[in-house]
Amino acid sequence: MKLGLFTSAFPGLSLEEIADWASANGYEALELAAWPREKAQRRYAGVSHVDAEALDPGSAARTRRMLADRGLTVSSLGYYPNPLDPDEAVGGAAVAHLKKVIDAAALLEIPMVGTFVGRDWKRTTDENMESFARVWPPILRYAKTRGIKIAIENCPMLFSADEWPSGKNLATSPAVWKRMWEMIPDDNFGLNLDPSHLVWQMIDCERVVSEFGARIFHVHAKDMHVDREALYRNGILSLGMGWQVPRLPGLGDMNWGRFIAALYRAGYDYVVSVEHEDRDFEGSVDAVKRGFLIARDAVRPYIH
Repeated sequence: MKLGLFTSAFPGLSLEEIADWASANGYEALELAAWPREKAQRRYAGVSHVDAEALDPGSAARTRRMLADRGLTVSSLGYYPNPLDPDEAVGGAAVAHLKKVIDAAALLEIPMVGTFVGRDWKRTTDENMESFARVWPPILRYAKTRGIKIAIENCPMLFSADEWPSGKNLATSPAVWKRMWEMIPDDNFGLNLDPSHLVWQMIDCERVVSEFGARIFHVHAKDMHVDREALYRNGILSLGMGWQVPRLPGLGDMNWGRFIAALYRAGYDYVVSVEHEDRDFEGSVDAVKRGFLIARDAVRPYIH
């Protein structure tokens, strides 16, 4: 395995600046943020270290050389929108840019794109599965013709009132994953597994790895703290609102040794990419870097 980081936590740094710091501080791979270059609509979105619309063979080659000179690989391009948004203009724009990110991954010779399935947060799972079956097969075919895998992150996207009551990402549980793969069994369609989102749903992380190991294409290292006092006040029917607290690896409720041991047993041998969403280590570039160092020290002993 390799230890990587997702660049979205560094919106103000250039890719070269991130690469210099990551290489000098024990990271081996980068997951590159690839949103459209526009104002962010939510925290950590809107960050772009790869301009998918402007990338051409020459700039792609220069980027590959720059990273290789620093001993870094790229695990994935990351773009996490809502392709199933009920506003067809929003969903259509997400799909259009996702295809550009797929093209950019092919130009950069990166094997994978990480993204969300999306969801209409006001409709049932069954209704959303109908939309999934319509929207996603063409995306997977498009990616397959370019030799790109699609790794779906399992974040429910349920943090704020505008995402209530079902969140903006359908692919959050074993039951849904099985249904998705029954509909689209393509071998380039799998998971970008983030165990933090399993913790607060009370889903066994190690069992997920054991059961779905062959479909785990990429892994996010993010921790989760369940605030028991807030859970007591709000109850489970609040669906995590107010009591799921994203933390850096080592600062939450995850047992990283056992989780990574499960990855080894399942044969996973790719990148574990630290995703930094810890508010205790935000506010400045130095604070974010401190967070990544804490995450490195928590996870690095298990990655070889």
